[in-house]
Amino acid sequence: MEVKYNYVVIEGNIGAGKTTLATRIAEQFNARLILEQFADNPFLPKFYSDPEKYSFPLELSFLASRYKQLNEELGSLDIFKTFTVADYYFMKSLVFAASTLTGDEYNLYRQIFYIIYNSLPKPDIYVYLHINTDRLLNNINKRGREYEKSITGEYLQKIQDSYFTFFKQNPENKYLIIDINEVDFVADENDYSRIINTIFKNNYPAGLNKVIM
Repeated sequence: MEVKYNYVVIEGNIGAGKTTLATRIAEQFNARLILEQFADNPFLPKFYSDPEKYSFPLELSFLASRYKQLNEELGSLDIFKTFTVADYYFMKSLVFAASTLTGDEYNLYRQIFYIIYNSLPKPDIYVYLHINTDRLLNNINKRGREYEKSITGEYLQKIQDSYFTFFKQNPENKYLIIDINEVDFVADENDYSRIINTIFKNNYPAGLNKVIM
């Protein structure tokens, strides 16, 4: 299958399967894979235990680490890879900050975000894996990360709303929202193939494009 994109981002809520799908795509197409480095963030477990106290330092630390990683990896060329696929993009910083910060802290954060955001290369397409909150919670529970046990459906809904707000406020980008509530691309190879065909075999205009699997 010929891939017409140079840079593909797989986005979605916590537990949507972003990393799994991005990794499989990289393996199938010999693409360069960029995975978010979040496990060593010292503020993450603190945030889940006390969000009000640690939300601002958490979001700032993610802003810095995401910029550093994307700037380094996207700034280098790998002639042996067909394209680049990532399991997140820098916009994720603003999406999550909009769910955790308020007032002056959010306004300051938003200003810093857009200064940095405009300096980074933009993906050719953003693929958003859409799943309802009940299934997300089930996926989160199954992977068993201790610091994620306090995540609620309300928090996941706020993140989802923040994603769609960003999409609507930045319509110049190309977004493909794939509703995968009724499929299991991890266990079912046919479901995986359908998602791959949806991403790579169709042409999409800028703005929101929605597909229900």
